[in-house]
Amino acid sequence: MPNPNDNNMIMKGVAYLHGVSVGDIDMDSIGEAIRQPDHFIWLGLREPDPALLASIQNAFGLHELAVEDARSAHQRPKLEEYGDSLFIVLHTAVLANDGIEFGETHFFVGSHFLVTVRHGASLGHSKVRARCEALPHQLAKGPGFALYAIMDFIVDNYIPVLDGLQARFDALESAIFANHPSRQTMEGLYELKRELIQMQGIIMPVIDICNVLMHSHEINIPKDVRLYFRDIADHISRIDRAMDGMREMLIAAMQVHLTFETVRQNEVVKRLAGWGAILAIPTMLFSWYGMNFKHMPELEWEYSYPLVVGGVSIGSLLLYWRLKRSGWL
Repeated sequence: MPNPNDNNMIMKGVAYLHGVSVGDIDMDSIGEAIRQPDHFIWLGLREPDPALLASIQNAFGLHELAVEDARSAHQRPKLEEYGDSLFIVLHTAVLANDGIEFGETHFFVGSHFLVTVRHGASLGHSKVRARCEALPHQLAKGPGFALYAIMDFIVDNYIPVLDGLQARFDALESAIFANHPSRQTMEGLYELKRELIQMQGIIMPVIDICNVLMHSHEINIPKDVRLYFRDIADHISRIDRAMDGMREMLIAAMQVHLTFETVRQNEVVKRLAGWGAILAIPTMLFSWYGMNFKHMPELEWEYSYPLVVGGVSIGSLLLYWRLKRSGWL
């Protein structure tokens, strides 16, 4: 008896013959469709529950360890072989208003099937499927080409995320030079660096996965499909070089920010020292009169008060003028 909730978790299931769709399939018809010669099934799932995964496991003969990994969205990017099928994990990234949202896509690849399991933030594969169906001579190569198309789609979506990080960096860099250093700017730079490290952590294993697919697993990845995975590896290499450049600029921006903060603090110290020097003149002079010596002849002189006040004022103004010219005030 099919579960009514399966409709919310099964995004699309189609059987193909020589690269041409022969119709949608449901859970009840998978067993029959997979036994048809020259057919392969492309099934897309989104956050399936354990019951649906158990049904998928029975229908395609998947290994229980791979299915157990697919239940959780906390896997590292990897490729594992289980008999005649492969289990692949890639991380996805989607640009959000306040940062990057990460997700995962799991692949079960057999000689006659491709099952994708999406967890978390990710874009749908409907456009990828439509593009592949428009190229039946390519889709006739089987699940290997469909696997390449989705992996290429995931990798291509790293680029707008990288562009978003670059735009945020440009804004923070402008804030460093246009405004005074601030805690918010430093926090933004640190958050950007953290997300950049996360991005590098999810893209670098893709190169290793592509290298394995290019040189082995001929049962699931035909020889004429393997070259496509080299193209994905090249994309990842270009993205990684761009991220290396951004990381170096980010480190430089953080150092510039700290330098500006140090300069600002030095300016404050200089101003405090300048005003301290100005106040030292009246402080020193008036401290003499606070000692209350008995014999101070100027105390009885009629013009001693205005002379002392005038002398202190003139000395303080001269020192202020001198410090102002020196840039201390």
